[in-house]
Amino acid sequence: CADEYAETTAPRSEADDQQALVELLKVAEPGGHLLEIGSGPGWDADWLEDRGLTIRRTDGAESFVQFQASRGRRAERLDVIHDPLGGPYDGVVALHVLQHIERETLPSVFAGIAGAIRDGGVFLLALREGEGESVEIGSKGNEYYVALWPRSEIVAALAARDLSLLWSHSFEGRDGRWLTGLFRKGSSE
Repeated sequence: CADEYAETTAPRSEADDQQALVELLKVAEPGGHLLEIGSGPGWDADWLEDRGLTIRRTDGAESFVQFQASRGRRAERLDVIHDPLGGPYDGVVALHVLQHIERETLPSVFAGIAGAIRDGGVFLLALREGEGESVEIGSKGNEYYVALWPRSEIVAALAARDLSLLWSHSFEGRDGRWLTGLFRKGSSE
């Protein structure tokens, strides 16, 4: 379903994520090196690279790695739960992907992400807000696990890993309420 997903998520000028990427640019190191978890078709990486950042594009699905290759882009397969993330990076971007990590596993994923960011680096996250867990059915009949998180728990879990909230925005998407947050690790020096 990579092709269908790419089509439905193709860049739009007024997308909510565009605002988040603009906020990221305001605090990112010029020419900085970022890890993108769940790059999908690579639209956000394209936008950031066009503005001078270097992006390590990764996705857990081989179909997205191949989709990006078909566009002449290099992406790597990465299992954010089990694989080393590398780093330290100037930042990590994980938009609309970590809601598929099981509730009990996400705190250790956050710890891995925090460990991959240099002191003063940033983390841009979009995660579904709410309570509970569910399984959703995609348009091709695929099942997707989704964990919903209250805003306060997201912010607290990241604060416990030395990631402080700099900016946030909540919005209603086609599949529920989302929190987009930009966090900074430790101090800026």
